[in-house]
Amino acid sequence: MAGEPGIGKTRLLRELTARAGARGHLVLSGAASEFEHDLPFSVFVDALDEYVAGLEPDRLAVLDGAVQAELAHVFPSLSALAAGREVALQSERYRSHRAVRELLKRLAAPAPLVLVLDDLHWADSASVELLGALLRRPPAAAVLVAVALRPRQLPERLSAALERAHRAAALTRIELGALTPVEAREFLGETVDAAEAIVVYEESGGNPFYLEQLARSLDRAGTVPPMSETSLTGLGVPPAVAAALSEELALLSEDTRLVLESAAVAGDPFEPELAAAAAATSEAAAMDAVDELLQLDLIHPTDVPRRFRFRHPLVRRAVYEATPGGWRLGVHERCAEALATRGAAAAARAHHIERSARVGDLAAVAVLREAGEQAARLAPATAARWFGAALRLLPQTSPSEQRVTLLLARAGALTATGQFAASHEALLESLALVPDESIALRITLTTACARVEHRLGQYEQANGRLVSELGRLPEPVSAEAVDLLIELALNEFYRSQYHSMYHWAQRAVSAAEVLADPPLTAAALAMPALACAMTGAGGPARSCRTGAASLVDSLCDSELSRRLDAAAWLAAAELYLDRYAEADAHATRALALARATGQEELFLVLYQILGKAWYVRGKLDQATELLDGAIEAARLLGQTQALAGNLFNRSVVAVATGDLDTALATAQESADLTRGLDEGFVPAWAAVRLAAVLLETGHPGSAVGLLLSRAGGEEQALIPGSWRAYCLELLTRCWLALDRRSQAERAAACAQATAAAVQLPLAAAWADRAAAAVALHAGDPAHAAERGLASAAAADQAGAPIEAALSRTVAGRALARAGQAERAVAELQRAAAQLDACGARHYRDEAERELGKLGHRTHRRTRPGKPGAAGTESLTERELQVARLVADRKTNPQIAAELFLSQKTVETHLRNIFHKLDLSSRVALARAIERAGRTTGTPVRH
Repeated sequence: MAGEPGIGKTRLLRELTARAGARGHLVLSGAASEFEHDLPFSVFVDALDEYVAGLEPDRLAVLDGAVQAELAHVFPSLSALAAGREVALQSERYRSHRAVRELLKRLAAPAPLVLVLDDLHWADSASVELLGALLRRPPAAAVLVAVALRPRQLPERLSAALERAHRAAALTRIELGALTPVEAREFLGETVDAAEAIVVYEESGGNPFYLEQLARSLDRAGTVPPMSETSLTGLGVPPAVAAALSEELALLSEDTRLVLESAAVAGDPFEPELAAAAAATSEAAAMDAVDELLQLDLIHPTDVPRRFRFRHPLVRRAVYEATPGGWRLGVHERCAEALATRGAAAAARAHHIERSARVGDLAAVAVLREAGEQAARLAPATAARWFGAALRLLPQTSPSEQRVTLLLARAGALTATGQFAASHEALLESLALVPDESIALRITLTTACARVEHRLGQYEQANGRLVSELGRLPEPVSAEAVDLLIELALNEFYRSQYHSMYHWAQRAVSAAEVLADPPLTAAALAMPALACAMTGAGGPARSCRTGAASLVDSLCDSELSRRLDAAAWLAAAELYLDRYAEADAHATRALALARATGQEELFLVLYQILGKAWYVRGKLDQATELLDGAIEAARLLGQTQALAGNLFNRSVVAVATGDLDTALATAQESADLTRGLDEGFVPAWAAVRLAAVLLETGHPGSAVGLLLSRAGGEEQALIPGSWRAYCLELLTRCWLALDRRSQAERAAACAQATAAAVQLPLAAAWADRAAAAVALHAGDPAHAAERGLASAAAADQAGAPIEAALSRTVAGRALARAGQAERAVAELQRAAAQLDACGARHYRDEAERELGKLGHRTHRRTRPGKPGAAGTESLTERELQVARLVADRKTNPQIAAELFLSQKTVETHLRNIFHKLDLSSRVALARAIERAGRTTGTPVRH
């Protein structure tokens, strides 16, 4: 609901609240506040915290432990749920959003939930991020979120989230306009005569709040007030309305006005005790003032005891603006002191300290720094503000180390919200403060600066900075030199300059080997392995990979944690060397250690590696869950290339599982994001993945256009290493769909040449499958079957079950055309079974259609529950497996690992189980399974 101040948004929300409540819906309401938009999740806390505090423990006990832990850090009333549990790091703060989504779904289980959020244009950054997440993926329940906002005051991120949701038809937008003269006359009622109503309407412009305020003035004076001598500049209302507000405030007694003015500084909503402290008066006097203000309708009670809200934000603004600036400084200072006496957190005090502290106040600096550190994980934008405020108060005579510490913290918070230019400025300021002899700190700052320059696309600047710092080192062979050489290699990697990457990588290896530092040497060795893998130089790449893998695997966790980039970039190389199981193992270990040690820099890289490895290995459920989280993380972090990469990886998984709508949406967004980037493998891959979806949805011409224009022409030259053969196989199928066999033959020949050059099994599989498709189109089914079976064997060798099954489907189709029905059925059945085991339903259905053409019945699905049955007999085979593991006291992650499912899939099964059995907790489910086991004789393990 959008409109200017006073247009009636809050009034309409109240009407919605009343009607929803009358229907038996659960209605929870919250509002943002103009001067307090710095407490993380404050809008949602205002709406939900008091309600969830009163819930029966059983209502929350059904939530997964990880969800409870995240909620404990969002809602103060749930802090006891933390119970020492680990929570997600800053880069994975989307997990908090998922936890709130799950909470909303649970709250809506007994009755539909209406969540009302008013004045959202003032929302804090964490609330904005959370709302964006809910808009992209609403709770899977009867939940209506109604928001009101002023469109001209929206922060950019909130505006973008609302616009995206509007385009996706995920929200209904209501624009409120001024009342007509007839509507205004009805609104004013019979207490205002016709002549006065015309004057009031002209002064108000039809704005309901202005009409009401002027009507109040008429009740007091019998005429529209003249312009007030009290200055309310900045209020943004017509002069007559400002005069009416001033006149209303002038009627207050001196003591009551003092309390009201102090309350305007203390907050909205406010507590009388804090207003009393701010006014330097007694609590009894403050309560007398509250009674008078309630009677005059300047403030209203809230649903929370001892908390009051101004009649309208414009009233609070008018009161605030009417107070002298110097007086406000003192009130903010008293508020900060009163909150400190209460033991309030630094985050609650920071707003008042920021507005009242003096430069050089080290105690204030300490509070602001603490507030930033408290906010950094879930609200990095707020953290950046507090760190910036601390820097402004820090005296110029402070040691440079203090300023550098705050600048680094601010830079990290800015980076976490995608504000790379501002982060870059903070890092440059830090570098200017660090003396040459502080080598380790200079290297840390230089590499951090270069990484931000990568994100800004300033690769030449990053290269120059790293080379310059390398030249300043007193020791050319040192750990610091290896660090810089590895960063130089990565800078070339991001530019797709793999030969120069190899040059820097070899220098890093040479220096590291002299130092005899195994973790550092492993990190260095991963670089030439990756460079060679990307160029298709299989022999050298395999040799470097073997050395790096041997070192990484020999390191204990504490040793590897020193250089997690060794395992991460080794896994990246393994993706291009057909070592998918090893890539999976190394990336999984690196991600676990990164989470355990707080090394978030590698998260987005590891997501992309694992997403691709899990697709190739047929772990589609896990890939789906991982990539969905990776996409959310990349959005929050503002990292375009990482977002594009995870989107196109998500697309290929969605095609396999049969979710073509998601496949097209993610691939299209990825391609759109990379359209303005320089040529490189990320824009090329985005084009390839979109082309694959277009082919699947019947648009081969558009697919060809993308492949040729954005992936490197007929040879797909922008795709590095062995995966070029994949793209050429796709291009082959596109040409055949257009019935252009000669072009398809050229693409298939290029695929064969690529496979011959890299000497890797999966490249051979793609090349043979391209040849099989051409032969089948040319009417040579026998040769097509031969090549298809060879392709399947090669894919099996690479450990790629989906690719093997796709090749068997081609072979089965060819065998059928060759008149070998029995062999065709065998290959197609094997393909369908492989694809079903992986969850590749789209490709499985394709194999089954071929079986249907041969008159063969499709394979059996998972046993369903018995129709009309009750209790555990109503569960499907998979649901019963999950239920038994719950009875075995297994957690969701343990169940997911045992059944090779994603945690999201396990949660879905549990929801269905709870619904079918009419249960609400894992304890009750375990008892039900144990009872059923005693009846059937099926044991439950403990």
